[in-house]
Amino acid sequence: MPDAERSIENLILSYAGFVDDGDLESVAALLADAVIGVDGVTAGLRGREQIFELLSSTIRIHEDGTPRTKHVTTNIQVEVDEDGATATSRSYFTVLQAAEGLGLQPIVAGRYRDRFELRDGRWRFVERRFTTDLIGDVSRHLLAGPEILGGA
Repeated sequence: MPDAERSIENLILSYAGFVDDGDLESVAALLADAVIGVDGVTAGLRGREQIFELLSSTIRIHEDGTPRTKHVTTNIQVEVDEDGATATSRSYFTVLQAAEGLGLQPIVAGRYRDRFELRDGRWRFVERRFTTDLIGDVSRHLLAGPEILGGA
């Protein structure tokens, strides 16, 4: 189902673009129907308001209105179920940042594990779990400490 796979890839990549643009409202809208959380650790959050609150209380937005990041999503594997109405994906992420006092560098890397459903003719996130594998200097990216990332 190439069309389904491409639509799902576009959702995955839209998340990265919205975060990097500092558009936390659009991130929350994109994930509004999903449960998000650390893979295997938390029950997760659900709903636009909870997700927006989490993002706005943890991501540092700089004077230019962005977090000064580039979320690079790679190794995307999408599997659409036989019924054509549900799908799963796995992918890697690497977050690059350049901010005042911080030259361009990778600050965090890990994996996403996502689930999707086709609703009213559109694919939607229904779950996003992340695993943090590597953490660098996130002091100019996060308002909270690196422990919020739940990783290494």
